[in-house]
Amino acid sequence: MTEPERHRETWRTEGLRDLLETVVSLRDVNEAEAFFRDLCTLSELEAMAHRWEVARLLEEELPYGEIARRTGASTTTVTRVSHWLRHGEGGYRLALDRRSRRSRRRAATA
Repeated sequence: MTEPERHRETWRTEGLRDLLETVVSLRDVNEAEAFFRDLCTLSELEAMAHRWEVARLLEEELPYGEIARRTGASTTTVTRVSHWLRHGEGGYRLALDRRSRRSRRRAATA
């Protein structure tokens, strides 16, 4: 295994797996909100929310500068999210696609 491959896998720990399984076990947004507020600092929650907002705006194909202006994120953050959206593990894509499907279902039933 090359150095980049080794580094890429070091984040997959038993502790992280346990955390992710715990997140998946939460039943609704209220439970997730309570758990994440207890788990994270306000700065961590804000940073994650910013990155998610950046991903959503990248999906709309807005220019990086416009995304940075709207979100308050740096252009470095916008570039990083864009990179992971295109070359990451597929998590952003999966979540964006599911969010889009949810929105279409809501619109169809409204």
